[in-house]
Parts: sequence; C-alpha cells; structure tokens
Amino acid sequence: MALRPFTFAIIATLGLAACGDTVTEQALIGGAVGAGAGAVVGGSVLTGAAIGVGANVLYCEVANNDC
Repeated sequence: MALRPFTFAIIATLGLAACGDTVTEQALIGGAVGAGAGAVVGGSVLTGAAIGVGANVLYCEVANNDC
C-alpha cells in the first residue's frame, strides 16, 4: 500500500514531462498517463485520463517553452 502514492508520483512526473509535437500527441500522452495513474491508485480511469489530457496540454502549450 505504501508504494501506491510513490508509484503515482513517478508515473505522473515522467508522463507529464513528455510533450508531443502536436496538441493531439500531447493529449494522447497525457490521457494515457492519467488513465494509468487512475488505475494505479484505484480511482477512476476516465477521470484520470481527463485530468491527464488537460494537464499535459496545458503544461506543454503554456508553461513549457522547450516543447
């Protein structure tokens, strides 16, 4: 049980740090990572995917100038 938060943090950090070249790629990467994180922590996979899509696109398009 103690590994779940740690595993979630690693998945979220690595996945959301990966920007795609297009908004579609960014959405797919974020959705996959969010769905995986939702499954790992026992939450909703769909909710995790939705949050992942939004977070990754926002990060890649607004906050990160390296993409």
